[in-house]
Amino acid sequence: MADKIAPCLWFDGNAEEAMRFYAGIFPDSSIDKVNPSPSDWPGGKAGGTITVEATILGAPYLALNGGPDQPFTDAVSFQIYTDDQAETDRYWNALLEGGGEPMACSWLSDRYGVRWQIVPRALMDGLRHEDAEVRSRVFAAMSQMIKIDHDAIEAAIEGAS
Repeated sequence: MADKIAPCLWFDGNAEEAMRFYAGIFPDSSIDKVNPSPSDWPGGKAGGTITVEATILGAPYLALNGGPDQPFTDAVSFQIYTDDQAETDRYWNALLEGGGEPMACSWLSDRYGVRWQIVPRALMDGLRHEDAEVRSRVFAAMSQMIKIDHDAIEAAIEGAS
């Protein structure tokens, strides 16, 4: 393994299912290796999948079937940057499929409890803008949204109502 860092996501027996779900949503993604356990472990039995090595959007991930009682929280989320409303909608809808829940300001929780932020690049441009008034308008617009509306963010950047 040549990578220097990879997030490890703790699942309760459905690590392979989750990683296949993500690999099916995002380009430049794959399941690289499914690793069976050589013996029983707290999260499963010998021969069961203990880890899954995957590439999601070109980045390495490890999924661990670690067992129950370690739910995902808002403390860690994955930001996916989008270029247009169609891309935002595609990722948003795919990640909500099968039991995910929308949250606020671009956040959602997928069916596995993993937190995501589907973030238009225009939103980040507006929040980083050199003009404080633009930043304020963009922040106010974003604060009213659940899924981000590209046109509304662009209008806030331009100063349109």
